[in-house]
Amino acid sequence: MSAVADDRLPLAPLLALAMAAFITILTEALPAGLLSQMAQGLAVSEAWVGQTVTIYAIGSLMVAIPLTAATQGVRRRPLLLAAIAGFVVANTVMTFSSSYALIMVARFLAGVSAGLLWALLAGCASRMVPDHQKGRAIAVAMVGTPLALSFGVPAGTFLGNLIGWRACFGIMSGLALGLMVWVRITLPDFTGQVAGRRLALGQVFTAPGVRPVLFVVLAFVLAHNILYTYIAPFLSAVGMAERTDLVLLVFGVSSLLGIWIVGVLIDRHLRALTLASTVLFGLAALALGVAGDAPGVVYSAVAAWGLTFGGAATLFQTALAKTAGDAADVAQSMLVTAWNTAIAGGGIVGGVLLERLGVGAFAPVLLVLLAATLVVVWFARRQGFPALMGGDRRMLDDA
Repeated sequence: MSAVADDRLPLAPLLALAMAAFITILTEALPAGLLSQMAQGLAVSEAWVGQTVTIYAIGSLMVAIPLTAATQGVRRRPLLLAAIAGFVVANTVMTFSSSYALIMVARFLAGVSAGLLWALLAGCASRMVPDHQKGRAIAVAMVGTPLALSFGVPAGTFLGNLIGWRACFGIMSGLALGLMVWVRITLPDFTGQVAGRRLALGQVFTAPGVRPVLFVVLAFVLAHNILYTYIAPFLSAVGMAERTDLVLLVFGVSSLLGIWIVGVLIDRHLRALTLASTVLFGLAALALGVAGDAPGVVYSAVAAWGLTFGGAATLFQTALAKTAGDAADVAQSMLVTAWNTAIAGGGIVGGVLLERLGVGAFAPVLLVLLAATLVVVWFARRQGFPALMGGDRRMLDDA
């Protein structure tokens, strides 16, 4: 009985972290679903409203690494509460302000909060459990991400049409405020790094295994965002423009299945799951490139793609948390920067490909990126994506 009890995950604080991820993603993406309403309400063009997403990403990119490094010694729970409070303030401004300039400042603040929060999530989740459960704990904490993308954004768009875009951000502010209470009650208050054990940014970046994981994040997520950002023109080119919402639903549902599979298997098979995800994503890209004009192929390929992406963040964050050890939070801030760089890069690279070569160029570029990912994961078998994970070591020790 005691062994079973010891293997139970602390669900209340982990689900609080999942809620934090949900609010972060939804705050970032909600303007995309409310573009026209926000443009009318603020008396600006839709293109200018689109920049509220850009400034959010810039906030994360600019501060994730320096802010996380500067706060290494701060206790984790107050720091996490401060990050969530940033969302309360930012979304409250979105609810009441009619000033586009002030809203842009609020969105930048939200991006700063997001950069700090993403750097803390995996470290907080992994510190709640023994080594052989770190992957499962991070998977639970990350479940808010696919939920926000699959259901949160469509639900927010629907609510926006019913009650207005400002009310949607007001609801987000209320959720963040409630989350602060939840975190304060349930989350353990972990200490920060003592001064003598803090590592400089260069030491963390050059630590064995860190750079391979960061490269994999950059290449894999760049491949994803080239396709995801321009999925509408891709589908339009193959005569499926009117099915874009259904295709994205298939992607979202399969993403949820992907994170569930990863959560079950990650502590014993992180390396195998990462290799399998990369290969499956590559096969999906190949299918879209070869037979993307067949609806059945498109749905199957998108389902496979969603399956691989759903658990990707959990795989990469777990790999980095295990690799970086005590410097996990600083390493995670580097992951946040790499991830956001890939998001921005996906928009730029995909846009250039679309204008100069057309959607037919997507598949070859994706395959090159995924081949590079596969090679790096394959050779990072000792550090980064080790062949023997915590669960396997425990079994050997017991034997």
